[in-house]
Amino acid sequence: MKNDVIIIVEGPQGVGKTTFTDYLREHMAATNLLRLSGIKDRTETGLAKIKKQYENWLYLMENSEDINMVFDRTFFTNEVYARLGYQGYSFTETYEQLLSKLDNMKNIDKYDIYLVMAYLQDESLYEARIKRDKHEYQKFEVESSILQQREYLKMADEVEKQTKNIKVIRFANDTQEMFKENVQKYFGQYFK
Repeated sequence: MKNDVIIIVEGPQGVGKTTFTDYLREHMAATNLLRLSGIKDRTETGLAKIKKQYENWLYLMENSEDINMVFDRTFFTNEVYARLGYQGYSFTETYEQLLSKLDNMKNIDKYDIYLVMAYLQDESLYEARIKRDKHEYQKFEVESSILQQREYLKMADEVEKQTKNIKVIRFANDTQEMFKENVQKYFGQYFK
């Protein structure tokens, strides 16, 4: 175990990322929680804007010390959305550059880096989880979450093959009991 940890939590709407990241923030000392939602511009011009944003976040990771960082979404989401046609551009070249930079950060010796792909083993659970009015500004659909989940899990396999310093965790989050068991199993060592 290294001095500090970077935990990036990814997954579709309704999988429980907010609950998960809030829990990590509350139970880990000296931890910053950052929630990223991308940008509004989904056109080709938005690509340069989002690339700059993610490069700035990587700069922050590289130049921080003595702090844990938990991210609720990062550039992995942008790549999944682009793969599924939600963006008006291809993000793959930028994604590959950002992934390489994360894997080879100059202070990599200080951090344990985790990419957590949260998912539901029982995809039918999305139906109940998405029926909420909490996010009225954005239309969430069950089928969209299921397609995203499958792409995130495919991405988990790819990241494991492409990187050497990023630990990939497939985090089943169907029930509270499952959540508590998995969060303790994977991250209990970092708790206060």
